[in-house]
Amino acid sequence: MAQEMYTLPFKLDDPSLLHFDSYVNNRWVKAQSTKQFEVTDPGTGANWASCPDNGPEDVPSAVEAAHSSFLEYRKQTPRQRAQLLMKWHTLIVEARDDLAKILTHETGKPLVESYAELDYSTGFTWWFSGEADRIQGTVFSPSMPGRRVFTVKQPIGVVAALVPWNFPIAMVLRKAGAALAAGCTIIVKPSPETPITVLALAHLAEKAGFPPGIFNVLTTSLDNTPSLSEALCKHDLVKKVTFTGSTRVGRLIAAHCSHGLKKVTLELGGNCPFIVFEDANMEQAITQLLALKWRHAGQACITANRIFVQSGVYQKFTQMLKDRVSSALVVGHGADEGTTMGPLTTPQAVRKAISHVEDASKRGAKVVLGGKQIKPPSCEGGYFFEPTIMTDITSDMLVFKEESFAPIASLCKFETEEEAVQTANDTSMGLASYVFTKDVNRLWRMFENLEAGMVGLNTGNQSAAETPFGGIKQSGYGKESGKDVAVNEFLITKTGTLTVEDHF
Repeated sequence: MAQEMYTLPFKLDDPSLLHFDSYVNNRWVKAQSTKQFEVTDPGTGANWASCPDNGPEDVPSAVEAAHSSFLEYRKQTPRQRAQLLMKWHTLIVEARDDLAKILTHETGKPLVESYAELDYSTGFTWWFSGEADRIQGTVFSPSMPGRRVFTVKQPIGVVAALVPWNFPIAMVLRKAGAALAAGCTIIVKPSPETPITVLALAHLAEKAGFPPGIFNVLTTSLDNTPSLSEALCKHDLVKKVTFTGSTRVGRLIAAHCSHGLKKVTLELGGNCPFIVFEDANMEQAITQLLALKWRHAGQACITANRIFVQSGVYQKFTQMLKDRVSSALVVGHGADEGTTMGPLTTPQAVRKAISHVEDASKRGAKVVLGGKQIKPPSCEGGYFFEPTIMTDITSDMLVFKEESFAPIASLCKFETEEEAVQTANDTSMGLASYVFTKDVNRLWRMFENLEAGMVGLNTGNQSAAETPFGGIKQSGYGKESGKDVAVNEFLITKTGTLTVEDHF
C-alpha cells in the first residue's frame, strides 16, 4: 500500500527524518516483490505508515553490499571510526524531539519514556565511540626461549542484527555501536512493529558520513520475519548474528547459525525475581519497582516478573504498592499530556495478559488491582490493559512460569532467605534479579547465590552503556555493552608467534 495514502498522526521539526523504504548501500530501496506491510499506532489501532515487505530474495544483494564495504571499512583507523560514531551520536541527540514522537507512535510508550530511551540509547554511541580507540592486542614472552607471541584484534565481518520492538533505538545503538566501533558492517532487521525509528537512524548515519554499505536496514512483515531472518543467519558472508527476543526464537536463531558455525550473541527472555526482605527500605523498594515494573507497560526483558515479599511485611508492602500504583499511573495514549503508562504494543500481548490473569485467578490468586483490558477515551482501538496487582501467586501459575511482558505485578510470600533463593531460581531463565535488604552480608550472599547474569542490590533498572548486559541459563549468552566485552563480541583474536635465531 502506498505511503501517500496515510496521514501522519504527528508533525516533525525535520520531516526529512521520515523514510518508509529499506536502506541498503546508502540507497532507499523497495522489496523485490514490491509488497508492503503496515505500521500501526498501538494507542489507536490505526495504521499510519507502510514499509517494504522484504523476503529472503532481498538478502543476497544487501549482504554482498555490506561485505564489499567491510573490506574497506575494516582498514579505517580506530580514530576514524570513533569520529563517525560521535558525529552520528551528535545528530541523534539533535533529533531527540522528533525521534521521541516516532517512537511513541510505533511502540505506544509515553513521550517521557521515549525521551528516556533516547537518553539511554545515546549512552551507547558515546561509549562505543570511545571504545573504538581502545581495541588493543598483546605481546608477551612464552615458555619457549627465543620467541615472542603477539595477538591482534580484527573485525569479524558482516553482522546481522535482529532487534525487538520494545526498545528499538536502544537495541540498534547497543548492537551497531559496538559493531561499527570494531570495524564491522551491519544489516539491521527491525521488528515489523517499529521500522520507522530504525530507518530514521539510518538517515542520520548517512548524514553523519558513514560510507555506503556500512549501516543497512531491511524491513519486513511478521509473516516474512522468519524466512528473512533465516536467510541472513545462513548467508555465507554473514559472520556474526546478534539477536534480542524470546527464548523460543533464540533457539531457532542458534540452530540457523550452527550450520555455518557463526558467532552468535543471544539476549533472550527473562522471568526476573524482585525480592524484598523484612528489613528493606519499603519506600525505596516500591519506588524502584514502580519504575521497573510499569515502564513500557511491563514490556521489558529485565522487568520484575515475580515479586517475592517476606511474610512479615507482605500485607504492608501490598497495600503500599496498591496505593502508589493507583495514584501514580495514568493510562492513555503515549502522546497525550499526563500519560504515564501507554498501551501494550501488540494485540497478542493483551491476549496473553488476559490469559495470565484468568489462569492465576482460577488457581487461587487474588486480583487486588486492575486485571482487565480497558479502552481509554479516544483510544478505543488501542491495546490497553490495566495496571494489575495480584497476590498469593504460586509456582503452578502461568504468571509465575512465563514472562508476562505486561503491566502485571505478581506477588509471592516467602519466609526465609533460603526459600527466597530457591524459589527465585526456580526458572529456566537467568537474566536479571533484584534484592532489597539493609543487611550487607545478605546482599553479598544473594549476589553469589542468585542464578542471573545481572543482580540489582537495592537497585532496580541497572542497564547502562558501561555495564555488561546479558543473561545465563535460557536467557542467552554473550554480553552487550560494558568495557571491552561488548566490542570483543565483534572481533576475532589472531595469534602470531615469532622465533628469532639468536634469541633475545
